Amino acid sequence: MNQQLQDRLNQIPEKLLSEAFLESQGLGNELGFWIFDHPPEDELQVREYLVFLVNLLQKKHSHLKVVHINLLQALKDYLDGRNFTEKAIQMQKSKGDKALLKAIAGPLHMDKFAPYLMQQIDIENQDVVLISGVGSVWPVLRAHNLLNKLHALLGHKPLVLFYPGAYSGQSLTLFNKIPSNNYYRAFKLVP
Repeated sequence: MNQQLQDRLNQIPEKLLSEAFLESQGLGNELGFWIFDHPPEDELQVREYLVFLVNLLQKKHSHLKVVHINLLQALKDYLDGRNFTEKAIQMQKSKGDKALLKAIAGPLHMDKFAPYLMQQIDIENQDVVLISGVGSVWPVLRAHNLLNKLHALLGHKPLVLFYPGAYSGQSLTLFNKIPSNNYYRAFKLVP
């Protein structure tokens, strides 16, 4: 277990329960989008912590409506709902990754996928959105594309993206190896 990471994880509940976080106060009129970056090799530790965190919030702070989106499960559900999963698997087997990525680019465009996510989680009745699984869906989905689209759909509801890599305060580097080459404005949840 990475103790330094665990110490950072242990700071999350207090942060999520603060009035400043829940009301997006002190952000200079910016949306309450937060990133918790972590070493990619510690992804399993973060996944375990997320199960603990969601259970803790449901039991001890049931007044707060927190939803956790695992992008891999959401992507699978989305493709299943469009009857595309089996076709995608067969296409990947017969034509390869490049052909599959090209074929699903349209159905997985953020103008379609992001609204689907918001509908599935009943966003109007949520207080906080937690998103994980970024590394599991790369390169099919890109974190910065999703976050950019969610800005318009979430309003001022706080969102935390658990990111396996580094966030500089301006750019994302997936797995500490793949730079996004896109400026992204969010706040570090726990430095």
